[in-house]
Amino acid sequence: MQPATLCYPICDERVLLIRKKRGLGEGKFVGPGGKVEDGETPRETTVREVEEEIQVSVTDPTKVGEFEFVFGDEPKMFVHVFRAEEFAGKPRETPEADPQWFDFENVPYDEMWEDDRLWMPYLFSGETFSGRFRFDSDGEEMIAHELETGVDF
Repeated sequence: MQPATLCYPICDERVLLIRKKRGLGEGKFVGPGGKVEDGETPRETTVREVEEEIQVSVTDPTKVGEFEFVFGDEPKMFVHVFRAEEFAGKPRETPEADPQWFDFENVPYDEMWEDDRLWMPYLFSGETFSGRFRFDSDGEEMIAHELETGVDF
């Protein structure tokens, strides 16, 4: 299973999302992130990916969640989810991503992965969570999920 990260910069009850321009989830709003490279920790991946995708430097991102994505019967990704309240730089569009700020109440869930609406409220509140989300083999429809909160990392 491919280890990956997602990071959600948060400021004043707003979250920074990106509209992904290529790869898995193209066209959807997600958090900046990507695959963990050999020799990297998930935290190091988070810092690198946010810088690459939106030109923002995050400092001291906090791990708040982790989950597995399964497509059909195939485990696809194990994702470490971070929240960042300390960062520097102005988000900029890159070939990978178009960043946009959203109020917590106006997150565009209809343009995101189906599971996001289940766990993002915990991300916003700072509560930890762990989940497993099973989609059809194309990754289009969520067919099962498990979600636990108050997890220790």
